[in-house]
Amino acid sequence: MRFQLLGPLALADGPDTVVLQSSKPANLLAALLLHANSPVSAEYLQRAVWGEEQPATARAALQTCVLRLRRLFSKHGVTTAIDAVPGGYRITAAPPTLDLLGFRDRVRRAAGLDRDPEAELCALRDALSLWQGALLANVRSVVLHRDEVPRLAEERLRAVERVCDLLLGLGRCGEALVDLWTATRVHPGHERFHEQLIEALYRSGRQSQALAEYRRVKGFLLEELGVDPSPSLRRLELAVLRGEDLGPAGPAAPRVIRGETVALPAARPITVPDAAPSTVSAVTPSTVSDAASATVPGAASATVPGAASATAPDAASAPDRGASPAPAQGASPVTPQAASGVVAPGPTPVLPQGGPPVPAQGGPPVLVQGGPPAPAQVATPVAAPAPAAGTTFAPVAAPRIEPVPAVPHFTGRAAEAAALTARLTAPPPPGPEDHRPLTVLVSGAPGIGKSALAQHAARLARDAFPAGQLLVRMTRADGEPRPADEVVADVAAVLGAAGEGRALLILDDVVDADQVRPLLTLRGEAGAGPGPAVVVTSRMGLGGLIATHGGWVQRLTTFTETESYALLLTALGAERVEAEARAAHRLAAVCGHFPAALRILTARLLTRPGLRLADAADWLGDDPLARLTLTDSPDHSVSGLFDRALGRLDPRLSEAFTHLAQGPPTLLDDRSPDDEGPVPEAVREQLADAGLLEDGPPGPYRIHDLLRAHVRRTARIRDRRTEKV
Repeated sequence: MRFQLLGPLALADGPDTVVLQSSKPANLLAALLLHANSPVSAEYLQRAVWGEEQPATARAALQTCVLRLRRLFSKHGVTTAIDAVPGGYRITAAPPTLDLLGFRDRVRRAAGLDRDPEAELCALRDALSLWQGALLANVRSVVLHRDEVPRLAEERLRAVERVCDLLLGLGRCGEALVDLWTATRVHPGHERFHEQLIEALYRSGRQSQALAEYRRVKGFLLEELGVDPSPSLRRLELAVLRGEDLGPAGPAAPRVIRGETVALPAARPITVPDAAPSTVSAVTPSTVSDAASATVPGAASATVPGAASATAPDAASAPDRGASPAPAQGASPVTPQAASGVVAPGPTPVLPQGGPPVPAQGGPPVLVQGGPPAPAQVATPVAAPAPAAGTTFAPVAAPRIEPVPAVPHFTGRAAEAAALTARLTAPPPPGPEDHRPLTVLVSGAPGIGKSALAQHAARLARDAFPAGQLLVRMTRADGEPRPADEVVADVAAVLGAAGEGRALLILDDVVDADQVRPLLTLRGEAGAGPGPAVVVTSRMGLGGLIATHGGWVQRLTTFTETESYALLLTALGAERVEAEARAAHRLAAVCGHFPAALRILTARLLTRPGLRLADAADWLGDDPLARLTLTDSPDHSVSGLFDRALGRLDPRLSEAFTHLAQGPPTLLDDRSPDDEGPVPEAVREQLADAGLLEDGPPGPYRIHDLLRAHVRRTARIRDRRTEKV
């Protein structure tokens, strides 16, 4: 069980999350978690729950709120206790059970990697990925939003600032620009962000824009605050005016760890062999609203959905126990945590060197040319004033377009990858330039590895697409399909500023053919050059699209036994797997050779290097569905994957599939037209087209064992409801 503070206040257990509704006990829980592992005075808790004007019975009502929280914990199996201590209460948590402590722990670990800028950058991005939306959006405590939320936001801004320092030190100015445009507009008084932006523009060869940005900052400071720019900003302006060489990136700004200011060394510049000097096109950044209800880009998963890969979660370490003075007003916690402003955080698409422009959420495209692709994700801060009671908080949106990322530990699918790569590198098909047929459709069941194959093949064929490669997400974070006109507008903006040559679009997780058709006739700027090559990944067969537009279809099935074993070798290491080869084959069989299940399994085993594979096979076999999940990453679970897939179905199809999965396998046998049984053949065809029924034998169809087990399990357990505490 985990507590989530870096977004709406919630309780999470594996794939299940309970978002708490606004209430007095929710205010109390947030106040305790913000000061986890430290005694919090009753007076402070009363102010956090009721505000400065408290009822006469506040002390007794506080005890009632504590009792209600304890009952809630007991009901949901939460082992964390709320202990009564002299003068107040204390809740105990650790990095694996509280995302705020997890964030601070990862930031501290990143500080120890200062000799390896790439590793530090990766660790900081990992820490920033824990932020899930507007801080405490469902907690209506004026005191917490006034006193605590700004402190938390400041911690995040320091991490984002350090990320941009590292990118500049590594010479990846194009990636830094994506974040700095937003950061400077949301935080116009934060001079360090402006300094980084001006430096990134100048190092990218955009001297005039760098000077224009300095003049804009200077005007803002004089008009709003009546002060001049800082000495470092003025020195940077002089260097830009003189056209001086700035040399390697300067020392990074110090950051606060455990309440102490720690000066961090500068990131060492890295030279990319054979890389042409970067040139960046003009950008006119749009103004970003700093209202609390502004929608901001959401976090993208560090692992590619459906990829045949494995990632190991970070190990947990001790919780933060730093101390700071108590606030002057009223009684306060003994050790309040470090702090910062209201933030609605989330990563934006990051532009690789040599890729096409990638628009931020609602912002203009940025074009960077030169150098090999190096996709990454960096979280971008979006801050807002503390909300008043009744403020509406908008949900976090997922990044819509991003450069095609690499797939770690890609294994198997050798024949499919070779065929897809050959197809992508073949000359464009003949025909009118305003009607380019679909290049390839990669289809199959949810979690079968469609996205991983498409991205891996695209990376192999990158030289054939000098205008860049883009991953276009066709669904929102909640699984709803994006309207075709919205996708067309985003993609057209990118292609309109792309370089010479052909581009490649991966339309990921397409829901129906109508989403795709308008994208098959897109052209380059002013209609010049061929249209982009297109790869579609979809759970649906999309036969109508193939019939009208042509193309090549690659339908994926589960791994072979050899491919499953190869994935275990790649992810876990030959020494560990070959020592227990028979147990490794058993593990693959329990996972049904299903790529998503194998990926989750290897991630769990990597965090337990001392666990024998034979013991893991016995443990997994007892309840594979419950154990094929990553407890610290609810999105990565086999049950959650199947739930989301079934949730997309028409209710009648979902009911029919549930009937088939719960019934005997004979329901899927061949039947005559006069004896179709309870599920007609037309319905079974629709389920097969949706990737939920596989080709036989036996019979024309079959249901994967894991999917059948999931349907039977969920039929016995009601989905947990969001409840008021």
